[in-house]
Amino acid sequence: MKDVPSIADLDYALPPERIAQEPLADRAAARLLVVRRGSAPAVHATVRDLPRLLPPATLVVLNDTKVIPARLVGRRAATGGRAEVLLVRRADGAGAWRVLLRTRGRPRAGEVFRFDTIEAVLRERGAKGEAVVDLRAVGGSGDVDEEIRRVGLVPLPPYIRRAPGPRDAERYQTVYARVPGSVAAPTAGLHLDADLLGDLRAAGHETAFVTLHVGPGTFRRIGGDRIDAHVMDGEWIDVSRETAEAIDRARAAGRAILAVGTTVVRALESAARAATDPRTAVSPLRGDTSLYILPGHRFAAIDALLTNFHLPRSTLLALVMAFHGVDPTRAAYEEAIRAGYRFYSYGDAMLILPAGGAGREG
Repeated sequence: MKDVPSIADLDYALPPERIAQEPLADRAAARLLVVRRGSAPAVHATVRDLPRLLPPATLVVLNDTKVIPARLVGRRAATGGRAEVLLVRRADGAGAWRVLLRTRGRPRAGEVFRFDTIEAVLRERGAKGEAVVDLRAVGGSGDVDEEIRRVGLVPLPPYIRRAPGPRDAERYQTVYARVPGSVAAPTAGLHLDADLLGDLRAAGHETAFVTLHVGPGTFRRIGGDRIDAHVMDGEWIDVSRETAEAIDRARAAGRAILAVGTTVVRALESAARAATDPRTAVSPLRGDTSLYILPGHRFAAIDALLTNFHLPRSTLLALVMAFHGVDPTRAAYEEAIRAGYRFYSYGDAMLILPAGGAGREG
């Protein structure tokens, strides 16, 4: 197993037709590539099989963040030129947001943009389209948050080559989404529906929740020749005392902990770093994390991972390689491509079980 992969290790060739453009009619019908941690052999199942695949009494940890309709499309008030913003996170001040701004030319502080019943006043510009704007409602309900919900669009990722439709408002969201704040879905959780969650509990598994608000930096391509020189943007997390205690109980009983998605991994491993009591695996944690997980990371909070297939040269793929190994991950991706799996947000998934666990594949 390699200590730190090269940029070339994070590359792979994916036929364009393998990029899923639409969600499946049945969330849990997605295909599931099942592997043992650090091992190359794989078997094929579906996400619906998850309850029987997991070790007994697994603690399943989910990210309950909710995707906001973060994409606003409109015009520059002064010129009528097209403008688009992606709401990233709230800034200081009522109605203030950090955004990614796309428009022609070089707008200056004080310029006004109109998005239907919302006006955005540019407060400051940064590099690479980053900006801070002040939003105000100029029609409709008069409440800016309500107007964002009304006129904002689902922020589908750019590899989905179509405009968002009514179906995406429901399908680009987990069924347990609760806390608004993400600009992208925690995609591994998109496969779980209410019936499957009930089946997991009926099979003796437990569920717990964390919150990590997914920002655009999660998906930023790793540049340069050294992947360890990349810097992650901060993202807001909340690991509650209830969840921390559930993890400690599972650890004490020798039960496996499954992270549903890389966002859960980053939240829990951040909370593990914050733990100061040697008797606890994680501490409650609320605030920003910029934890960047690379091969060589010593995992303290999880034993298994359910994850979608990720973009080349992404921090998400680096995280999977950190957990499963560089060469076994590359072998798994090659098998998924060979077997015709669907990739990325609306695609299929991979389950990485503990190396010596008791899950029943096949």
